[in-house]
Amino acid sequence: MSIDWSTLGQVTAVSIGVTVAVVVVFALGVLGLARYEGAKEQGGTSTVGAAQAGLCCLACLAVVAYGIYLIVPQFH
Repeated sequence: MSIDWSTLGQVTAVSIGVTVAVVVVFALGVLGLARYEGAKEQGGTSTVGAAQAGLCCLACLAVVAYGIYLIVPQFH
């Protein structure tokens, strides 16, 4: 048995990159939700904050759904 170290390194790098990207997108979604709630408490509305939170949530859900699609062989 031999290990292809360059391929293992590529998989590790992509995994870390995607993980960081998903965490950043999720954090931006929480920030948008906080902006929306802050504007709501002050008597106004923040459509930008709500849109930001919604889009970031959808992006995170899309990444999770794609990951499940890749893992479960019945979906192929």
